[in-house]
Amino acid sequence: MKHQDLHIYNSLTKSKEKFTPIHEGAIGMYVCGPTVYSNVHLGNCRTFLSFDLVFRYLKHLGYKVRYVRNITDAGHLENDGESGDDPILKKARLEQLEPMEVVQKYTVDFHTVMAKFNALPPSIEPTATGHIYEQIAIIEKIIAEGFAYQKNGSVYFDVMKFNETNNYGILSGRNLEDMISNTRELAAQTDKKNPQDFALWKKAEPQHIMRWPSPWSEGFPGWHLECTAMSTKYLGNNFDIHGGGMDLKFPHHECEIAQAEACNHTSPVNYWMHTNMLTLNGKKMSKSTGNFILPNDMFTGENDVLSKPFSPTVIKFFMYQAHYGSILDFSSEALEASEKGYNRLMDAHRVLDEAPTSAKSSIDIESWRNSCYEAMNDDFNSPILIAHLFESVKFVNALNEGKETISKKDLEIFKKTMDDFLFDVLGLQDNASEGSQDSEKLSAAIELLIQLRNQARADKDFAMSDKIRDELAAKGIQLKDGKDGTTFSLSSL
Repeated sequence: MKHQDLHIYNSLTKSKEKFTPIHEGAIGMYVCGPTVYSNVHLGNCRTFLSFDLVFRYLKHLGYKVRYVRNITDAGHLENDGESGDDPILKKARLEQLEPMEVVQKYTVDFHTVMAKFNALPPSIEPTATGHIYEQIAIIEKIIAEGFAYQKNGSVYFDVMKFNETNNYGILSGRNLEDMISNTRELAAQTDKKNPQDFALWKKAEPQHIMRWPSPWSEGFPGWHLECTAMSTKYLGNNFDIHGGGMDLKFPHHECEIAQAEACNHTSPVNYWMHTNMLTLNGKKMSKSTGNFILPNDMFTGENDVLSKPFSPTVIKFFMYQAHYGSILDFSSEALEASEKGYNRLMDAHRVLDEAPTSAKSSIDIESWRNSCYEAMNDDFNSPILIAHLFESVKFVNALNEGKETISKKDLEIFKKTMDDFLFDVLGLQDNASEGSQDSEKLSAAIELLIQLRNQARADKDFAMSDKIRDELAAKGIQLKDGKDGTTFSLSSL
């Protein structure tokens, strides 16, 4: 293995640390997967694509990586898993389906979307319902250790008792005393000794369809427990990397740490990684306000938010132009700029084969190559990597214009480095070489037809105007006339 001076920002220590795996040459990584009760949303996609990048780069460095990403198919209650509706059951009632039909439908959607983004599947994809036995065994152990109690058929984790000898809040930086003083007692939490306690097992109400037998009641496991059971089963009581969205840091990941330490007497994870949130046109994404978009709607252009469709690889490239730990804002303008940059990179890669060679190089390819690795070794800094890849476009142009020279050996290194980072690490796809539509050229052609239609309307040639609109519609291209002009969307790509 080479270029192993990898540093990761560890949410647990709140600092960037040199990465040292527990077992030399092998890495265990767990990422909290989706709760499959609806179409996968863009924020989830960013998290999973961020860890796809991590997975790909670690494999590229030569590590053997066991990547575990679960499917939460037992649902979990709203309001931090304590009260309210189970979203899977809620959707099952709404769509008049069995809960497992809902799970199957949206698991397939999740896999389809991630495949369009060219994300690698994880090594293991366990389900919560497939690990009820393991969850019950962990609860029994936590009870035996004195950190959980039973009440009316449910089992709760005793946070106050745990905090006497451990640090509840170590990941999120929260102080238990502050949490207690800021908590109002809720009626739904009367079974608990303290409001901070969380459910390990919940007795099922009569209307609750998904239920399993246990020593305490017919019921279902707590949401936090599912990930502890699945991560430790496949990666051991102490493993290298645990990832997820920043919104999971508290309480979900905090509870995972507490459960694992109570059960196994060891910190479960050495490096905690968290991705940041997405915004859309500068505002928080929200279904209720309409400032919301699903990945497939971006691919087809069938939405009222973006000006045109964007291919999955362009959207992925755009996401990687921001560091996974920073907030990322989606907008048509930003995506269009990213699309142009992506096309420039792919054009340069295609013509690299035709670059002339000479006896020696005037370009320091090795230094450029090392810069690419240094970027990724600095907490998977994809925007800096992409900036270095854009430098390669300048190299290619200079070579083809005869302003720089490169030896045959250096050209081979140059091409391999480009291939490694564009396709192996970033996991991009060359739309043109894959035979898919070049969206930039397609957009230019449609924009020209829109201009011709506008001219026809100005000339009061409404027959021609309608002909352009109707024939485009017949090809699956819908024109939308608005106060800011005419935009288009594609019903299929």
